[in-house]
Amino acid sequence: MLYTCAIVSLAAWLPLTSAFTLVNNFTASNWMSSFQVISMPDPTGGFVNYVSAADAQSLGLYQTIGNQIYIGVDNTTVLDPNGTGRNSVRLQSNAVYNDGLFIADFAHIPGSACVLTADPNRTSWLTGPTWPQNGEIDIIEGINAQTHNQVTIHTSPGCNVTVGQYGQLGSSGANTKCGIGGGYNGCTVFANTDKSYGTGFNAANGGVYALHWTNSEIKVWLFSEGGVPSDITNQSTPTPNRWGTPQASFVGCAFDSFFKNNNLMFDTTFCGDWAGKQWGASSTCSKLAPTCDAYAAANPAAYSQSYWLINSVRVYTAT
Repeated sequence: MLYTCAIVSLAAWLPLTSAFTLVNNFTASNWMSSFQVISMPDPTGGFVNYVSAADAQSLGLYQTIGNQIYIGVDNTTVLDPNGTGRNSVRLQSNAVYNDGLFIADFAHIPGSACVLTADPNRTSWLTGPTWPQNGEIDIIEGINAQTHNQVTIHTSPGCNVTVGQYGQLGSSGANTKCGIGGGYNGCTVFANTDKSYGTGFNAANGGVYALHWTNSEIKVWLFSEGGVPSDITNQSTPTPNRWGTPQASFVGCAFDSFFKNNNLMFDTTFCGDWAGKQWGASSTCSKLAPTCDAYAAANPAAYSQSYWLINSVRVYTAT
């Protein structure tokens, strides 16, 4: 009877949620036709050469392996630090989103390494055609030897956030005005576990990241192997109101006004505006070379673990 009472109490605490309909199920069978390979200069000034789709596949940087999608970087070539940068792949979904529930199952993400970063370096994210007016949600993000993930949202001025009613596992950064500094600073939540990012995430045999984006809230959950909710593992209708406390919970802003027409993005870059500028502040990395670009150019083997291995990404809409 005590067990039954506890369940009733929990159900009373849980907020109501919508039913969800699957709109995209990206797997190895349809991934290549669902994402564009974007060959372009890095918008964050990274020491990176985003190659074409043909080159990405011929070089083995972008391929399907069994039922998984592999997205990697060149980890064999010694480069000129004044050259174009290390070969990598930048992907953008054909589909465009204005809200939704996104569930990404990763077997492996780029391991923690000096000069590497997520989004402006290493990342899984959503952003629109005009930055920061269309907004950006960084789901997996970090630089250099960082061990904990950070979830960051970037907007135009006017989006000020706080933590949601039911809390979060992560720790919020000092900035609550997500459009300050032209949107560059953003609003950040730092994960509470090293299983959330890079080498620690991979040592835990991967995991699942889930993002719920509505007009009133943006939440991000992390589930490590063995702790993934059954409605995700069996691909039934997801019930995020029963997933427990998220790593990050942003409320206080009418998000539909700041996040519009976003694409799913994956990239891995090196140095640039974020990791490059933080090089001197990293006691681990700065002793390895005088500059970020110098290290990235001279040490290809350091990036042998700098790859994504994706099982699936599913996207749902509320009904």
